[in-house]
Amino acid sequence: MKRDIVIIGGGLAGATAAQTLRAEGFTGTITLLCQENHHPYLRPPLSKDFLAGREDESSLLPFTLDDYTKQDIELLLGATAVAIDRDESTVTLAQGTVIKYGQLLLATGASPRTLDVPGSDLPGVHYLRTLEDSRHLREALLRLQPGQQQCNVILVGSGWIGMEVAATARTMGANVTVVGRSRVPLEAAIGPELGTVFMERHKEAGVVFTTETTVTQIVEGNGRAAGVITDRGEHLLADLVVVAIGVTPNTVLAEAAGLTIDNGVLTDPSLRTNDPRILAAGDVANAFHPFTGGNIRSEHWANAINSGKVAARTMMGKPSRLEEVPYFYTDQFDLGMEYSGYSALAANAKIVLRGDPASGKFIAFWLIPVSSTKGRLVAGMNVNIWDVQDDIKFLIASGQEVQTVQLEDPGVALGELS
Repeated sequence: MKRDIVIIGGGLAGATAAQTLRAEGFTGTITLLCQENHHPYLRPPLSKDFLAGREDESSLLPFTLDDYTKQDIELLLGATAVAIDRDESTVTLAQGTVIKYGQLLLATGASPRTLDVPGSDLPGVHYLRTLEDSRHLREALLRLQPGQQQCNVILVGSGWIGMEVAATARTMGANVTVVGRSRVPLEAAIGPELGTVFMERHKEAGVVFTTETTVTQIVEGNGRAAGVITDRGEHLLADLVVVAIGVTPNTVLAEAAGLTIDNGVLTDPSLRTNDPRILAAGDVANAFHPFTGGNIRSEHWANAINSGKVAARTMMGKPSRLEEVPYFYTDQFDLGMEYSGYSALAANAKIVLRGDPASGKFIAFWLIPVSSTKGRLVAGMNVNIWDVQDDIKFLIASGQEVQTVQLEDPGVALGELS
């Protein structure tokens, strides 16, 4: 098989790249290799509305099934790429098919980091990455033991996915205990003060937290996971255990092909790898960002969309760089949050608040000070205050100096600062 462009990875980045190629006028052949037996779908609802049963599978599709046919995009489901031969410009699939490419896009995504402790392979231990994972977890959450009133869930990990699953499971009626390494959940992402806002809302809903501890063993009962033991010797009982301790980029193919790997596939701002005919996009790409002067690997859906578009335009020979300010969102109970910015820069920045976090409605800004009264914005987060992210992104991208007192003042519209 000879194809002008081959895309390995049937997630949002790969699907967006394929659709963008057609939208931008590309007339050559496009083959999209999907390892799963599903058409490309959105992952954020897997820990939220889809997990809770409020959305069906059709709502996950970023493009309709007809879009691929109408756009003449060859979609191969259940197609696992096992080798790339850069000298021959070929991709070999598990079933033996060899596809020759003109250009190749790696959008292989990431996989959940596994918990390496005794008992981690027991039935009843769940990870959440795929549609099937979410479906199986929902079934487990709804399946009670005889005589039980509620399902008992232990959530290992207190990052974004862990906290979203905890909120959804609790909303579905489960008893939920979150076990995390940090003092408060989300501390590494947004700091202890703001992480506490989310923790207190979870506690208010009945979620229990065991912090600054790790799981050392998953306990077996009747052939299934029945609880965990922590490094403090606690024995916590459970009907199921959900592990959400991060992901690792799927770089095996790229590494075997001799591409440069460092926390993902290294690329330039146009998403080209060290092989000019191979690009990378989405979770697997560790792309150079001109704003920070360094490489960033983002695991969020907005980056999948943006990088898919950039990769498509680059493959068409159009000038394009990944310069969009990173963005993501979360929904936990009645806390809706949007975040834009560069977390690596925010780690050493000053936090400025507009509004009272205890009220559940506020905006947080991360500033690099340039004087005692001014700074440059590197990140901004709104909680239950909407229609401000475009202004936040503009202030970040512009690099302009902003008065701290104006950021704190709800009477000053963010659009006026630009």
